[in-house]
Amino acid sequence: MATRSSSLATICMAMSYAALLSCTRPGEAQAQQQRAPVRVFNTAKQKLREGKPLVGATVFSPDPNIYCAMANAGYDYLWIEMQHSPLTYEDVAKMIWACRGASAMPFIRVPDATEGDIQKATDIGAVGIIVPTVDTVEKAQAAVKWSKYPPEGRRSQGNGQYGALWGSDYRQTANDNMVVVIMIETPIGVENAEKIASVPGIDVIFAASTDLGNFSGYRQGDKEYEALVARIHDVTLQHGIRLGGPQAWKGRPGFTFFQGPGEPELIRAGARVNLSANPEAKPSVAPAEGDKPSRDR
Repeated sequence: MATRSSSLATICMAMSYAALLSCTRPGEAQAQQQRAPVRVFNTAKQKLREGKPLVGATVFSPDPNIYCAMANAGYDYLWIEMQHSPLTYEDVAKMIWACRGASAMPFIRVPDATEGDIQKATDIGAVGIIVPTVDTVEKAQAAVKWSKYPPEGRRSQGNGQYGALWGSDYRQTANDNMVVVIMIETPIGVENAEKIASVPGIDVIFAASTDLGNFSGYRQGDKEYEALVARIHDVTLQHGIRLGGPQAWKGRPGFTFFQGPGEPELIRAGARVNLSANPEAKPSVAPAEGDKPSRDR
């Protein structure tokens, strides 16, 4: 009997992964094949899968009213800036909760690819993790590892407002809804782009326009700068990963994930539109204080 079991194990080890399913416990392979499709609640993730372009405005302010105004303005996601702002996780938790149900999905640019930063970001409800300055394959691996539950990652299951935001089946659906964005910002990262792009679980590679210049010493338009962008572009698309950049790069071929402006720029643009309204327009009914603003989706 022992000899027969050993022989079966040897045969199984030589099989392909698909055939190996037949060597699992009785009924397990059939159960895996019959598993119902996972619920996708992250509309930004769904658009990425469909190859559609995404635009997200950048949030620096802790004011929930500003956050909600931006979250319901028609953006696909909001880039919540925690690398270059004094925002705390408590601030961001309140912002996301105050505008639960908004059309824009909450993405957080964490300070670094650490367990503590990413764990808190996901626990408060972020469905996109943006990791800056990825120079090495190890940092890219860490971004995925701490963003995903086992078996795809090492995220710990603890308390958080994620369940109240995204449903009681969150643990079963989280990995399929999480978007992992890694940013290549330096010549070192560009040099390692092939290895970085080979890491499973990355959804978007973002070519950081400002810091590519900051770290290389070249300006947009310089052939050396454009060569860095071209390298990121080619490697990313060759690996079937979505390519990200600033909204100003919407005209560049291959880019489908964009970071839009922050609150100051949006307020200035809105004020210009408001002040340039036709002064000869017919009078209309003034909005009543306390009324909810209309949503431009």
